[in-house]
Order: sequence, then C-alpha cells, then structure tokens
Amino acid sequence: MYISEERAVLTLQLLLEGNSIRSTERITGMDRNTIMRLLVLAGERSKTLLVSKIQNLPVCDVEADEVWGFVQKKEGHKLPEEKDAHQIGDAYCFIGMERNTKLVLCWHLGKRTANSTDAFIGKLAYATSDQRFQLTTDGFAPYVSAVGLYLRGRVDFAQLIKVYGTPRDGEQRYSPAEVVDAVPVEIMGRPVRDRICTSYIERQNLSIRMGMRRMTRLTNGFSKKWENLEAAYALWFAYYNFCRVHSSLRVTPAMEAGIAGHVWTIKELLAQPAIHA
Repeated sequence: MYISEERAVLTLQLLLEGNSIRSTERITGMDRNTIMRLLVLAGERSKTLLVSKIQNLPVCDVEADEVWGFVQKKEGHKLPEEKDAHQIGDAYCFIGMERNTKLVLCWHLGKRTANSTDAFIGKLAYATSDQRFQLTTDGFAPYVSAVGLYLRGRVDFAQLIKVYGTPRDGEQRYSPAEVVDAVPVEIMGRPVRDRICTSYIERQNLSIRMGMRRMTRLTNGFSKKWENLEAAYALWFAYYNFCRVHSSLRVTPAMEAGIAGHVWTIKELLAQPAIHA
C-alpha cells in the first residue's frame, strides 16, 4: 500500500478503539476503501500471528462462548434467493479463552451450527497441548459431540446452562430475558464444580462489543462483507493478546502465557507475513 506506516498504525488504532470506518475516514482524511483494504491486510497478518504463536500450549481452565453478529442483514430479513447465502445474515464468532492468562486461544467465524462448532473445537485442539484441562461452554448441544470427537481424553468438560425468566416489555427486541439461574452440568471427565464458569469469556464478549464498532448493537456500523468482519476479529484478537495490557494482569495475555516477552506495538503486528492460499 502507498500510505505511510505511521498513518496505517493510527488508522488501525482508531478502529481498535471503537471508531467506525467513516469516523476514521473523517479523522485521518484517508479514503474509506483504503481503510478497508488496510483492515483486510492487517487481518491477514493477525491470522498468521495467532496461528504461529498459539499452538500446543499447556492450559488449565478454558471457557468458550459465541458472540452473535450479522453481515448485511439479520438472518430473518434475508430474501428467499439469499436463503443459502452463507456470507449474508447471522455471523457467530466462537471464542475459546484461557481463564487464568486471559489469552484468546482460538476463534472461528461461522453460523451457529454443528459444522462451525466442529471447526472451532478442532482449532482449540490445535491450540492446546495434550495436558489435561477443564473446559466450560454454554448449553449449545453440538459442543458435546465436537468435544467428544476432538478432545476426548484431554478435557474435563462441563456446560453451564442458563435459565431465563419471562421477558419483560422490550426485552425480546433489544436484549435477552433476565437470567434467573445457571445450572452446571458435568458432561465428560471430572470437572471441578467450583471452576464451571463462563464469566471471563462473557466479559471478553463485552470487550469485543466495546472495541469493535461493527459489533456495537443498534448502530449502522455493522459489517457489509464477511471478509471485513473476519479481518476485524483477527485484528482484535491479535491486538488483545499481544498489545493490550490487561488491567488485572498488568501485562498482556501473551506475556502472562509465556509466548511474548514484551508489550507489542501495532507496528509489530503489521510486520507479520500474510497467509496466502
């Protein structure tokens, strides 16, 4: 690209702090198409970094969850001819995080289906070592078969199943109903009951919605292309793991996990080579 490295770093920093494409365009004076090309390029480099650095890691407690988003339009608004269009409509990001180091181990963007769940758990198996660990997910049923396929013998697996109350006025449209109970269910192995928890990964979900403008609810900043959403997620997770100092750890998650020796800059993320098919 023909822009300076300093402008590229500033542009990505603005996107990572919750600015939209158009607000970043107004601040930097850079064309929005250039900003989106830069985002995709940075996303490719971030994917390279995450795959190369996070593999075969010993872990203790892993939490997994899905974050809902959409591309172009929500699933219920798709036209009949768009019914089979995979890259339009709901887009769920499956995320696995180590509870103690706060390191995002893997992620997968897809539909909320058994196939996407299998792909995500396969990535989790690649990211973690053979050392036994405890895994907690929500009550999504396909996790059971996926964990049995890829992680049997390596995990103590439990699900935390939430029980929702009767929705009040407006909750169906703008937010889910109130959670009145969370029931831990042991699925595989011998999970420690006190460690059956999804609070940390749910806090990560909040960080995503605060740091990625396209994931902020009730705005018009949502993704128009699947490729852009995927790139934004890759950049966010690389930035979160390697560049952003966690307030409770006082270091980055990558430093806490022992895969980085210092706080990285965005410039270092950009220096990673891209994956080419």
